[in-house]
Amino acid sequence: MFDDGETSRLLDILGNRNRRRIIDLLRQKPCFVTEISEKLMISPKAVIEHLQMMEQEQILSSFHDNRRRKYYSLTREIRVDIRYGEGGAFPVVQPDRTREMKYLAALLMLARMLRTRDTLIANLEEIERDIDARMNEVVRYSRDLLSSEAEMDLVLALAHCTLSLRDLEDYTGLEARPVEQMLQDLIVKGIVEQNGNQYMLRGPYAEQPL
Repeated sequence: MFDDGETSRLLDILGNRNRRRIIDLLRQKPCFVTEISEKLMISPKAVIEHLQMMEQEQILSSFHDNRRRKYYSLTREIRVDIRYGEGGAFPVVQPDRTREMKYLAALLMLARMLRTRDTLIANLEEIERDIDARMNEVVRYSRDLLSSEAEMDLVLALAHCTLSLRDLEDYTGLEARPVEQMLQDLIVKGIVEQNGNQYMLRGPYAEQPL
C-alpha cells in the first residue's frame, strides 16, 4: 500500500503522458536514453529529466552494460486510475491503456515516416532534374573533348567513385588493354588522374581515394 504522500507523487508522475509512454516502453525491455528518445520522439534532455524523476521515486532502476551504456528498467509495475465511490474520488489499481498508447505511438511514428518520405521524394525529384541537366551538358562537351562513347562511359563511371582498372573492365565489358589505353588518353587530356591502381576524375571536386 502507498501512503498519501507517495500516492500523490505517483499520481503527479503518471499524470504526464510522456512519462506514461516511457513506462510502457520499458515494460517491453530495458532501454537507454537515446533509444527511448528515438522511439518516442522525445528530446534526450526531456527523457533524462523524466527518467531521473521516476528513478528517484524508485519506479525505475538503471544499470550499465559492457559498453558503459546506461540502461533503465522498471522496478515495479504501476497502474493507476480514479474510481468514484460514496466517499469521493480515490486512487485504485485498474488496467492500464497500454494497447491504446502503443496504437497512438505507432500512428505518430507512421505520420513522421510518411512526411519524411514525401520530403525525400521531393528532394530526389529535384536532384534527378539537376542530374539530367548536367548529363546533357556533359554529353554536349564530350563531343568535342572525347574520342568515343566508351571514353564517356569511363568518365561517367568515375563520376560516381574512384575505380580500379579491373572495376572499369567490368563496368564497360571491354578487355584491359583498350580500357587502359583510353584511361591514358584521358589522363593526357587532363580529365582523369591515377593514384596507384586507382583512377579518379581530376580536380578539386573529384572523390579522393580511400
